[in-house]
Amino acid sequence: MFDRFQLALRQLLADTNRAGTEHDADSSPRWPAEGDGSPLSRASAAFLVALSGEDHPEYSRVLALLADPDVRAFYRRALALIRAEIQESARAFPELGESIEELALSSSTQRGEPDLDAVEKRWSVFFPEGAEIRGHEEQRIEALRERRSVAIERLNPEPIADPAREVLFTSNVLLTIPLSDGKPDTLPFSNELKERVAKAAAEPQEYWYDHPIPIGIEPSKNEILRGLRGLQQTLLFERERGTTDPGARLACLLSVSVTHSGLQAVARRYVEEELRRAGDWEGLEVFVFSEADVRRLVREVLVPAVTAAGRNESESSLSASTSDAVSENLLEVFGVDGAYGRHYSFLKAMPALWGVLVDPQKRGTFKIDLDQQFPNEKLVEETGASAFEHLCTPLWGAEGADAAGQKVELGMIAGALVNLGDIDRSLFTPDVPFPNRPLSPDEHIFFSALPQALSTEAEMMTRYGAGEALDGRTACLQRVHMTGGTNGILFDHLRRHRPFTPSFFGRAEDQAYILSVLNTPGPRLSYAHASGLIMRHDKHAFALKAMDSAFVGKLIGDYERILYFSAYGRLLGLEDVKEAVDPFTGCFVSRIPITVTCIRFALRALGFFDAGEVERGNDFVRIGGRRLGRAIDFAFGPRGELERRYQEERSGWDLFYDILDGLQRGLVRRDARALELQARAGEIMDGCRVRL
Repeated sequence: MFDRFQLALRQLLADTNRAGTEHDADSSPRWPAEGDGSPLSRASAAFLVALSGEDHPEYSRVLALLADPDVRAFYRRALALIRAEIQESARAFPELGESIEELALSSSTQRGEPDLDAVEKRWSVFFPEGAEIRGHEEQRIEALRERRSVAIERLNPEPIADPAREVLFTSNVLLTIPLSDGKPDTLPFSNELKERVAKAAAEPQEYWYDHPIPIGIEPSKNEILRGLRGLQQTLLFERERGTTDPGARLACLLSVSVTHSGLQAVARRYVEEELRRAGDWEGLEVFVFSEADVRRLVREVLVPAVTAAGRNESESSLSASTSDAVSENLLEVFGVDGAYGRHYSFLKAMPALWGVLVDPQKRGTFKIDLDQQFPNEKLVEETGASAFEHLCTPLWGAEGADAAGQKVELGMIAGALVNLGDIDRSLFTPDVPFPNRPLSPDEHIFFSALPQALSTEAEMMTRYGAGEALDGRTACLQRVHMTGGTNGILFDHLRRHRPFTPSFFGRAEDQAYILSVLNTPGPRLSYAHASGLIMRHDKHAFALKAMDSAFVGKLIGDYERILYFSAYGRLLGLEDVKEAVDPFTGCFVSRIPITVTCIRFALRALGFFDAGEVERGNDFVRIGGRRLGRAIDFAFGPRGELERRYQEERSGWDLFYDILDGLQRGLVRRDARALELQARAGEIMDGCRVRL
């Protein structure tokens, strides 16, 4: 079987030949002349040639190149891993083997530029989720909407009535060191803060985010200020509209995650100083939680709560003797530093804790991203409802049955996005349109923009209306395709279903959140699509510097995403998961994840070098080789680290919610220990309040 795969790969290399002049079976990426370009460029080309088999005329030459140390070790290892994966997966998935045979047969006869049919055959092996979309967009949109439809059996009889009072808004601040053209000693902050930032800047980077906020970035380009100012304007707009009290205040909880460990100690201080300098935050109450603040909550409130809950064995299985283990377990799952999955779960769970210990009026939480804002006037103009009015929909908390007859609880809510540059056309302009351009070489292997556009149109752009099949009263859409912000969950559903994103997810944490509850018994927790609840996405208007500096790290995270989602999908039941979340989320759950990731990686690297971006290409290969090597070990290594981590985190979150239930029971009974812990939590949380 592997020889058939190699034949198909040789044709792929011919079709994606960077010189673009020859298309025969022995064609390969344009080979750099000796001394030309980067050694890592030659290593990337060598990997693809070696993978395509001994029949390639350059085969013996490239083996010598791949014998060099450093990142080339990643490519050498990938050769063996791909061979094993193709053979094993072809046995496990007979349809994959058939697709490889068909692709090899067509490759042996193909000449000239690949046509649509040739690309579709290739995708049937590497990227089946993208097949049969192009040319059939409208049919696929309608079919996906039918799959996502929910027959409503019971609308929420007590929907959110006043979001300012009942919903805790959240967001995450992602901090990094100053940009390369900035000097910490010139920053407009206190001397202590500047000294700590300078020290952190000398440390190695530990975590990578899409577009973290560089400390010292000018206020006009600072996501924290723009995002919170937009939220404040929404509150003032809702006050004037009469959808909340004239004196209503809106609580916003911010977590702060950092790229360098040395920033942990100054994260909250930095946010506070920026907000105070900006001034005039009427109506907002902002609480900032760093990793240090969360650790205090765990050690001083949650761990002692185990003892309090364990007093009544009939109500809890927890006991005081487990306190030491509890501390370590909770610190692993409940926190804000690390990959995206960790803070995403925190921003759902922390508001539930808030609702028990601080403000029982809070019934749910809603997350925004700080590069997004509610376009208040435009919302009312085009949808007839403001942001708060959309959040009051009785769909949020409704019950029904999906297209397959499965009972669902719509305890979560999801909106959509429109790009700043498109909003003048309409709010209902998809932020990811169907791509209409030639494929780059790596997109012959993986082209997520295509199913992403399909899901965007089918799910996010759905509008309810009288006389329509999806009227928002008797039938609605459940969402699978999510964005990092513009989504919420009701606390009673959160505490019963206990969803979470494992902390190893560094990309698409929003997509991963629902996977943890897909195969649980009883009614399935789902997102209600809130038609018209649309936020404006502004990042390209002000975050270009931050995005550019984080580009390579973000791109590598997209490759890790295939490995982690695929391993996680297998752990949860691959076929069931793919059936539920195809096409977009599901396209990252691959039958041959190592193969797809490594070939796509090498082709993308060659794209950088061919475009003359040698420095970026070197960074991509060097950093990516290390990170992807670790990701493969974690996801598919013999020690089963990913499965072990998932099971530990599942237990940790169960323990968190057990503690929360125990605390609530104690407070109802007016138990002295529970009241004491409530007071202690209040002190810690009040200490996180920004004094504006």
